[in-house]
Amino acid sequence: MQHSEDPGDDIIRVRQSTLIGLNRDAASIPLISNSIKAHKAGGFLSAFRGRGMEFHESRLYQPGDDIRSIDWRVTARSGRTHTKVYREERERPVILWLDLQQSMFFGTRNYYKSVLASRLAALLAWSSVQHGDRVGGLVFSELDHFEARPRRGKAAVLHYIQQLVAHRAWLQQSDQSQAPLNNAEQALNRLRHVTRPGSLVVLISDFRFIEESSRVHLAQLARHNDVVLLFTHDPLEQALPPSGYYRLTDGSQELAIDTANQGNRDQYSGRFQRHYESLVKMCNQLQLFLIDISTEDDVLETLKNGLGLRRFKHRK
Repeated sequence: MQHSEDPGDDIIRVRQSTLIGLNRDAASIPLISNSIKAHKAGGFLSAFRGRGMEFHESRLYQPGDDIRSIDWRVTARSGRTHTKVYREERERPVILWLDLQQSMFFGTRNYYKSVLASRLAALLAWSSVQHGDRVGGLVFSELDHFEARPRRGKAAVLHYIQQLVAHRAWLQQSDQSQAPLNNAEQALNRLRHVTRPGSLVVLISDFRFIEESSRVHLAQLARHNDVVLLFTHDPLEQALPPSGYYRLTDGSQELAIDTANQGNRDQYSGRFQRHYESLVKMCNQLQLFLIDISTEDDVLETLKNGLGLRRFKHRK
């Protein structure tokens, strides 16, 4: 898709070799169901549900068995009380939902949010297969999306990475006038259709699309799955730079901003804080996990600390 010597590689767009190379770091990510903890509703620490359970057999009821597991059909047929026995699935589906809409192509530290999100997706994909899980997911922009159902093994990760790197969004040539108003809504709907109960679902985005209808999709997903939101952002979105006159450009258009006015600075930072607090509130209400990560953070360490969280640190 691009030349290996392109100076924009790994800054404003991803390089396939870099994402493949992240497999060396992925083993240190605690993606084992009984060890993962993260911020959840009310500030309490809650382990992930872990892998789904599949029916194994029916056997005679024994004292202490959960009466909710009684197999009424077998009980009626045999005349003796039987209970259902379940076992943990050997492979848990891990679904990676990656946002490559235009708002993700921004960054002032290290790389664009889109590159940060891609690194996160690659690390989690490699960690998933290294822990014996199946990996799949969706990658979407305003006008296009790629979808892969969970598969096992290294080939599944390589396929996901290949499609991610080749996605049209990296060309940044989408005609916004023809783009859907909220393609994330359609991508959430598709996510619900490809996700089976017992999955680990990871959404990687700046979540600017969140609407009431989005909450419905997320609530449905969270009923039978562990849902993690990786909130990606850049320091310049959080607060304006020191007082001065600055020019910003996207390569084709230029914008001048004056950061001397304290009122403007407060209003600007307030918008980010309200957005972040709304995400925290939604996660509290819907029982979702939330990890926020900036383009200036150490990706691997932030991900490891977030997934093995001991306490939730509210970012100021």
